[in-house]
Amino acid sequence: MSIELKLNGDKPNLPADTKMIEVFIMGKRYYVPATLTIQKAIEWAGFQFLRGCGCRGGICGACPTIYRTKDDYKLKIGLACQTVVEDGMYLIQLPFVPAQKSIYHIEDERPTIAAIEKHYPETFRCVQCNTCTKACPMDIEVMQYIAEIIKGDYKKAAELSSSCIMCGMCAARCPAELQQFNVAMFVRRMYGRHVLPKAEHLQKRVREINEDKYDKFLDELAEIPNEELVNRYKEREWQPETFEDPNWQPKETKYL
Repeated sequence: MSIELKLNGDKPNLPADTKMIEVFIMGKRYYVPATLTIQKAIEWAGFQFLRGCGCRGGICGACPTIYRTKDDYKLKIGLACQTVVEDGMYLIQLPFVPAQKSIYHIEDERPTIAAIEKHYPETFRCVQCNTCTKACPMDIEVMQYIAEIIKGDYKKAAELSSSCIMCGMCAARCPAELQQFNVAMFVRRMYGRHVLPKAEHLQKRVREINEDKYDKFLDELAEIPNEELVNRYKEREWQPETFEDPNWQPKETKYL
């Protein structure tokens, strides 16, 4: 399970006019404040997360949730950290969507249709029903990137799937039982390794690491007391966004 019941769930005091609504978590009724997200409502009900919470910011994909709402037969999906509870909601989280991940050596593969047939042959069972796209909490055109994969267009497929958070909801709803998120990851890895030009600044930094340029700095940090490390971290210089100052350079340049 992705959540576990706490033995003592003390709740903070609420304003007298706080609206409470009825929700059902794993089939059991709870009353929670109406403004909470599913994730916070589950915690309000007395559960603690052991897994299935992650970043809490709609990025990591660790909290996919299936739910139904009052007077609506449709099965809905959402991320627990982003979806606000509704009165009469029945919900359950999915700690993991079963999917078999192919094991391969990226240097031995090439970005071809044959590689997809070898590692994820079920991809070609896609019936273009668009259920995967409708299930995606990130509004990714899942069906379209699968179509591009089938055509062998790694570039287009990688671009369309770049925002995937690997929550697995597409695979959970797919009638053809595809593993969309795994095959998309395979495509992006292949595209990045064999098609995209290598970043010059990254190659330079790898060479410097291999030449032991930073070893003395790491040795220095290893000898510093924890309190000083904390202070250095708090006082560190922040790099601005690139669009704010494209010519920015840090004041301390010995690490460059």
